[in-house]
Amino acid sequence: MKRLLTILLLLSFFGAQAQDRYVYPDTLNKKKLSVVLGTAGGLYVVSVTGLYFAWYKGYKRTRFHWDDDWGEWMKKDKLGHLTTSYQMGNYGYWSLRGAGLSEKKAIWYGGTWGLIYMTTIEFYDGLSAEWGASPTDLLSNTVGTAMFIGQQFLWHEQRIRPKFSYHPTKYAQYRPGLLGATSLERIIKDYNGQTNWLSVNIYSFLNKDSKFPPWLNVAFGYGARGMIGAYGNPPYYMGKPLPHFNRVAQFYLSVDVDWTRIKTHSKVLRFIFKALSFVKIPAPAIEYNKENGFHLYPFFF
Repeated sequence: MKRLLTILLLLSFFGAQAQDRYVYPDTLNKKKLSVVLGTAGGLYVVSVTGLYFAWYKGYKRTRFHWDDDWGEWMKKDKLGHLTTSYQMGNYGYWSLRGAGLSEKKAIWYGGTWGLIYMTTIEFYDGLSAEWGASPTDLLSNTVGTAMFIGQQFLWHEQRIRPKFSYHPTKYAQYRPGLLGATSLERIIKDYNGQTNWLSVNIYSFLNKDSKFPPWLNVAFGYGARGMIGAYGNPPYYMGKPLPHFNRVAQFYLSVDVDWTRIKTHSKVLRFIFKALSFVKIPAPAIEYNKENGFHLYPFFF
């Protein structure tokens, strides 16, 4: 549920701006800036308040404390934090630039939206007896934010984008309470089906007179399978024996599309392209893992 609320907040940011990535206003539009800041602030208050009542209120509160969960889910959760912080920073930048804020201010102010939001979640975790604030979660959030801000200052564009994809797996059926009982819940909870990508735009590293398609990326992915527990797989669930699964790390090589580099005059398409900017497209892929070696997928998501 925490991840779902975050995703909904991400997509909602787009309503505050509709500028093309290559064309931003030269002057500050104070009215539009007020709308952007008001929308972002309202979404922040509503989402963190809703998150508290929907998720944390039912658990015992305690004094703020730390509890590092670095070993959970074969590091998949950390990559999720990185990706979310990066994307929220990207959307924050787009929104502020669309209102005419200067490049430098939009990078610093918008680029930190993800870090601020995700730090709030860690603060809630730190006050809950069930969890605890995780230093490595905070580190992952910071890395994701720095990845956006650093690229924007260095290149004035995003050449390397963290992305996400999901495919259904067989594992959630064995622990639906933990991995999801419905299709939507499994997209959010089932780490076995989630793949985290670094999508690299090749054209941006070439000479500008290159004929290489500006929108075509190469993507490097990381996934893991066989996980029906956070740190290890339990032999029983609700008194019933569970099958044995090896926990296996998976590495991928694939192609992707940078939707933000597809030029269009349609505001609807610009909205859709930016909304899709964190999703890796289904495409052929090569997987490598230590258990099975190499495997070619004609179509992988």
